[in-house]
Amino acid sequence: MSLITETDALAALCARLADSKYVTVDTEFIREKTYWPRLCLIQVAGETEAACIDPLADGIDLEPFFALMRNTAVLKVFHAARQDLEILMKMMGELPKPLFDTQVAAMVCGFGESVGYETLATRLANAHIDKSTRFTDWSKRPLTERQVVYALSDVIPLRKVYRKLASVLARTGRSEWLDEEMKILADPATYVAEPREMFRRLKSRTKNPRFLAVLRELAAWRELEAQRRDLPRQRVIRDEALLEIAASAPTSLAALADTRQLPKSMTEGPTAEAIVEAVETGLALPVGELPELPPHKDHPPGLAPVVDLLRVLLKTKCDAHGVASKIVASSEELEDLAADDAAPVRALVGWRRILFGEDALRLKHGHIALAISPDNGRIELIPVEDDAEAMPVGEAADVTSGNTAELIADTDAA
Repeated sequence: MSLITETDALAALCARLADSKYVTVDTEFIREKTYWPRLCLIQVAGETEAACIDPLADGIDLEPFFALMRNTAVLKVFHAARQDLEILMKMMGELPKPLFDTQVAAMVCGFGESVGYETLATRLANAHIDKSTRFTDWSKRPLTERQVVYALSDVIPLRKVYRKLASVLARTGRSEWLDEEMKILADPATYVAEPREMFRRLKSRTKNPRFLAVLRELAAWRELEAQRRDLPRQRVIRDEALLEIAASAPTSLAALADTRQLPKSMTEGPTAEAIVEAVETGLALPVGELPELPPHKDHPPGLAPVVDLLRVLLKTKCDAHGVASKIVASSEELEDLAADDAAPVRALVGWRRILFGEDALRLKHGHIALAISPDNGRIELIPVEDDAEAMPVGEAADVTSGNTAELIADTDAA
């Protein structure tokens, strides 16, 4: 088995991989019962070799692997990297760099929304991924040969997936599109949970600032407590209980005991005292320090049909240019664009404006129309008569078009 359990062997592997232009990386972890994910296995592959690294092996030092992740001369290729990067960020104190996420690249290349690794491996690497070991307990030792083979299948076909996607990006001039999307994954702030901002994740119908102040303190206390005890947030106290406590704002243990969603075991002792203290802190905040949720956007009435038109245009343009619509504009951004020509949305900036934004504005103002082609039954863009002398429809979209299958086929032929 290609399983590394000793530091010397790991150092030798990483020294060889340091000469590669890129490495593919994946991890196996468990976190159902903990706040912090527990790393159980690391898979890594260079251009000519692949191995699994056992971080749970007695005495193993992962520093050679971390050094490889810090090596800026070697590109680190992941698929759906966010959780892997969260783990490495905590263990290394920094992110691997530079990064390439094949899921993001696949969206740029037109494979649809959040395409799965198995789909890409099948289509681009002609590899069949055996998922029968997918839900194994990776913390149990010893690992079986079947588990190691399965784990390696997450990085070996990924090499070919990466090469094909990189080729398509280069030929279509979309490498910069990917770079723009990767900025979020490469930002350490993406992986830092700010305790005093956690209240914004809770689904509350109440927008009262005082209620939100109490909820903020309660959510921050829970986040820190979950980290301290290394427990999932919901195992410390459930969302429903937090919302009920914030609404009733008990300032005594007796009042806290009336909370229906709170287990009796949490209505006394240090935990109960900490909850009451958080409530009191929220109640005592000056008015100028009370939190607010983002204001509700009151779009003008009758906007829905405009949004629907923009959605059809978005789908049409993205299909024509082989890019996932999700990466160009979200539903909320379409609503903002329908309401405001100068809305601060991605679709009006950079390559997105070229591909979609310009025509979206022209559609809004009646300079182009959507019609069903009598030849092929597809949606097409038609200049209106008053705009016939203007720039032909689609000329602004100076981007390489073509469907995904054609792009990949061209890559294979090359």
